[in-house]
Amino acid sequence: MESSNLSTLREEAAAAEDEELSPLPPPPPPPSDSASASAFSPDSIPPRPASRSLLQKYAPLDWSRFFDKEEDITIPGSNDVFHVYMAGSDGPVVFCLHGGGYSGLSFALSASKIKEKARVVAMDLRGHGKSSTENDSDLSIETLCNDVLAVLKTMYGDSPPAIILVGHSMGGSVAVHVAARKVMPNITGLVVVDVVEGTAMASLIHMQKILSSRMQHFPSIEKAVEWSVKGGPLRNVESARLSVPSTLKYDESKKCYTYRTPLEESERYWKGWYEGLSDKFLSCPVPKLLLLAGTDRLDRALTIGQMQGKFQMVVVRHTGHAIQEDAPEEFASYILNFIGRNRIGPHGVEIPGLLRRSQQ
Repeated sequence: MESSNLSTLREEAAAAEDEELSPLPPPPPPPSDSASASAFSPDSIPPRPASRSLLQKYAPLDWSRFFDKEEDITIPGSNDVFHVYMAGSDGPVVFCLHGGGYSGLSFALSASKIKEKARVVAMDLRGHGKSSTENDSDLSIETLCNDVLAVLKTMYGDSPPAIILVGHSMGGSVAVHVAARKVMPNITGLVVVDVVEGTAMASLIHMQKILSSRMQHFPSIEKAVEWSVKGGPLRNVESARLSVPSTLKYDESKKCYTYRTPLEESERYWKGWYEGLSDKFLSCPVPKLLLLAGTDRLDRALTIGQMQGKFQMVVVRHTGHAIQEDAPEEFASYILNFIGRNRIGPHGVEIPGLLRRSQQ
């Protein structure tokens, strides 16, 4: 392994003084849909031991503070086992699907708020988190959709509760495709988080470069958490401490941590995730909410559909791509407001006093 893969991050002078860390090599720029990032500069300096302040500030947090329990769902007739985190005991089920390279713990902070009025189930998709399947590398949209339907069938049988599908990025595509199949009448709502066909398709040509520019190896989990908020995709340190450890695995041969999910090897599936997504989203016969981090992400089909009132759209300011991690309380309020406005559940769910905004 090249020593540059184990190079640690440069702190700004003030941060270095506060945390008692020496200035270190700079991190790569944060990934974005359109950004191109430079590769790491070679560096022969070995990794420094993490300071006490680093260990405390970026130490992993336990999921049990936010979810109530975790379970492994074994799919009958297969060796596929899907890991789910659950919270809450009453109300409809908010079934959460994370983005590529994330995990179910991406929804941990928001789950702790949503569970006050509804149940939450956050699933580790195939090839992610603690799930284990016969073919973890098959991330085709068809397989991912079949996985979600199989988990729902195994968990709830023939009498499922009202379910709101919530999907972020790649998981948003999966949620749309599951709802569009119209095979589960109990799917009563659809929430898609920061994914739009036009922007996603246009960004695919940059994706390999973005993935290769990420820091690939980490001497500790704390360093991975640190990078995720200083040079990576997240802005909320607490959420990163919860979710990032579940996206890593330990490489015995290189004696370091790397990514659980090799997204760069899934390129053949990327087009299938997003092609035709806008029309499928608009065709889903359930109440729909689209949460975006910026208005520039809306494509033509969705612009027309939004003007026609076919779905609710909210732009969540001051967040990055992972809205549910960067602004978990605001995210939870939008989910609960969506449930209350559309009276989803056996008798509807009244949630007074929550933030209500007109369509933007």
